[in-house]
Amino acid sequence: MDQQQVEAYLKASGAERVVYVDEHDQPLGEVTRAEAQARGLITRCTFIFVFNSRGELCVHQRTAHKRLYPAFWDVAAGGVVAAGESYLEGAERELAEELGVQGVPLTEHFRFYFDSPDSRLWAGVFSCCWDGPLRLQPEEVQAARWVDLHDDWRRAGEQYAPDSQEALARLLKHPSLDLPA
Repeated sequence: MDQQQVEAYLKASGAERVVYVDEHDQPLGEVTRAEAQARGLITRCTFIFVFNSRGELCVHQRTAHKRLYPAFWDVAAGGVVAAGESYLEGAERELAEELGVQGVPLTEHFRFYFDSPDSRLWAGVFSCCWDGPLRLQPEEVQAARWVDLHDDWRRAGEQYAPDSQEALARLLKHPSLDLPA
């Protein structure tokens, strides 16, 4: 992407309408994504863990122009739930946008509140199984690979998005996840 395309993407992203919520996930109102970020409001988001039939997890590298965690590796697809969307609808949209994965059933596992100096959000955690091709969204994803969670899959020098790392840690302890051994 050239600089003009990046700027257009960032402007459009900031103009998206989102719901902001309280610490109990109760809706308080609707604002632009840029306003929610500027004011430090709590928004809703999704994390979708994409496994293949061998139990490997798809991890992807965020583009360098992302506002939050630029060029970090992410263990889940996902993003902010748009105004008027359910968690499931947001998860389906984000999965199709970021990785080109569509028409696959999603399993909803749980929701949790994440609060850090960088981000405050209520997260809906989903997973799916996908053996098809990936189609990476150039505005948000610059690379992807499959990893075996049973091995030491993190690479030296890579940074990982802390919010999705928290979601993965919770998911791996959750009884609703049934991965191949």
